Amino acid sequence: MKMEHEDQHETIHEELPEQHEDPLIRALHRIIRAAVRVLAVLMVLVIIWGIGDVIYVLYQRLLSPPYLLLNINDIFATFGAFMAVLIAIEIFINIRLYLGTNVVPIRLVVATALMAIARKVIVLDLEKIGPDYVLGIAAVVLALGITYWLLSKNRPD
Repeated sequence: MKMEHEDQHETIHEELPEQHEDPLIRALHRIIRAAVRVLAVLMVLVIIWGIGDVIYVLYQRLLSPPYLLLNINDIFATFGAFMAVLIAIEIFINIRLYLGTNVVPIRLVVATALMAIARKVIVLDLEKIGPDYVLGIAAVVLALGITYWLLSKNRPD
């Protein structure tokens, strides 16, 4: 079921409408919406845990010899931990938008995927992977980049 939301020029999808003629389907929709709320709470816990991980990684790296210095591997590990937290925040925003508006945030989902693949690129160890893996990641980055650009280009402002 689709409905046009005139203020934002976006299509609203009601995959789990609160009102349904079948009482069983209506009850199942409520259960799924409650499960999504639980996922939102769990995602916040993951974000807090991830922040703790970033602090712990920095603490460990800075207090091991040579003290207060980070080598390039330490910096990449720290970047990876930061990016993981940012990806978790983006996923939480996706969940919140889904719960609050029933708008399928396609552009945000693609942006989240771009951030996740960017994290992968940042922490790549080119000495341990083959060229086919690098080409595969490059294809994913290109496809997601083009998709995001097309979604942004066609978005009415």
